[in-house]
Amino acid sequence: MAQLWGGRFTKQTDKLAYAFNASISFDQRLLTQDIAGSCAHAKMLAAQGILTPHERDAILQGLKEILADTQSGKLKITEQYEDVHSFVEANLIERIGDIGKKLHTGRSRNDQVALDMKLYVREEIGNIDEELKELLQILLEKMKEHIDTIMPGFTHLQKAQPTTLAHHLGAYFEMFRRDRSRLADVKARLNLCPLGSGALAGTTYPLDRASTAKQLGFHGPTRNSMDSVSDRDYVIELLSALSIIMMHLSRFSEEIILWNSNEYRFVEIDDAYSTGSSIMPQKKNPDIAELVRGKTGRVYGALMSMLTTMKGIPLAYDKDMQEDKELTFDAIDTVKGCVRLFGGMLRTMKFCKPRMEESAKHGFTNATDAADYLVNHGVPFRDAHGIVGQLVLYGISHGKALDDLTLEEYHQFSPVFEKDVYDAISLKTCVEKRNTIGAPGHRAMEVEIAEAEEYLIRN
Repeated sequence: MAQLWGGRFTKQTDKLAYAFNASISFDQRLLTQDIAGSCAHAKMLAAQGILTPHERDAILQGLKEILADTQSGKLKITEQYEDVHSFVEANLIERIGDIGKKLHTGRSRNDQVALDMKLYVREEIGNIDEELKELLQILLEKMKEHIDTIMPGFTHLQKAQPTTLAHHLGAYFEMFRRDRSRLADVKARLNLCPLGSGALAGTTYPLDRASTAKQLGFHGPTRNSMDSVSDRDYVIELLSALSIIMMHLSRFSEEIILWNSNEYRFVEIDDAYSTGSSIMPQKKNPDIAELVRGKTGRVYGALMSMLTTMKGIPLAYDKDMQEDKELTFDAIDTVKGCVRLFGGMLRTMKFCKPRMEESAKHGFTNATDAADYLVNHGVPFRDAHGIVGQLVLYGISHGKALDDLTLEEYHQFSPVFEKDVYDAISLKTCVEKRNTIGAPGHRAMEVEIAEAEEYLIRN
């Protein structure tokens, strides 16, 4: 097939070079966006007197039919076309004749592809945001269900202080809330329309760029035509935001993998989100969590590839930028799939509450509260810290939790301890008296959950 740019050339492109250069195998995903941009461009050209009303209507009808026939399977996108833009224009000319050749007036493939990619990314940001919102809804339901489920909190993977499962899950709620905010920032920044920038220096035709921007839902036109066609910052920002989403999912997956182990036994993953072993019949593997953790590197790779691709490109457009599409498409698909699967796994997961509480009890997570007990009875904190450290050492050597020591054993380390120490260091008390903003106490968590509910209603 003759190329749209072939007039200057006297011989055909080498077949291998053509295949290497072509992007139709992946940029066909932009068909809907390409036709939307072409429709807006045609309407603007007619409004400016560059096309007649008859020419506009013929072009719009032809574009509408191409989209419908492609979506129904009647019209196939094949590799005889160099890219999605060539596919649309060639089929339009075939259907309506020479009128179709006028559509490209005042436009370049450079501003065309920049527009298509922005429209695609903007739409997919909305889709990813909806997936994250659904995940937040699942997290919120689990937080409500487990507001009083005691578990150990960790630092350095060592048991540190008692907390609740609701409090732990609430930390991830905040992470994914920030992820939605980052996506909204990307969407706001990209929402300027490059259409009408031409190859790099605009055009001599009297285009109304504000009109096409408004038609396509942009805040307005981009301000510099060279930047318009060479800007891929929004792709890099999106890949960065997606990488952070995957990092959060990976952290959560790592915890689930740990909690699912025989050593922890905090969770039971539903059979629908687990697999077995081909040789060991007892195995129930956390494959979904492991794959989410593994696919994080795939999204990171897209970000690093795009940064590397763009780092040495002079103004304005260069063919290197074609590499943005496959990377971005794959990263978007990966993130959407991971968020959706992770949400399903979390929704069906069972938490072993007795085991979690028992783990908190036998991890000396109430040691800080024992020290606070002494401080509240006049012992300097540094001395209290040393006394309780000796108590913990004694408990370890005798196989006892602090709750299990007798008052006589407590008195071996300090006469300040009285019977009320048992209430002071009970896990329930340790959690319940922590009610500052953001803490795991019941009252504090009720406030946090109410605010989270309101956030999801508003957003």
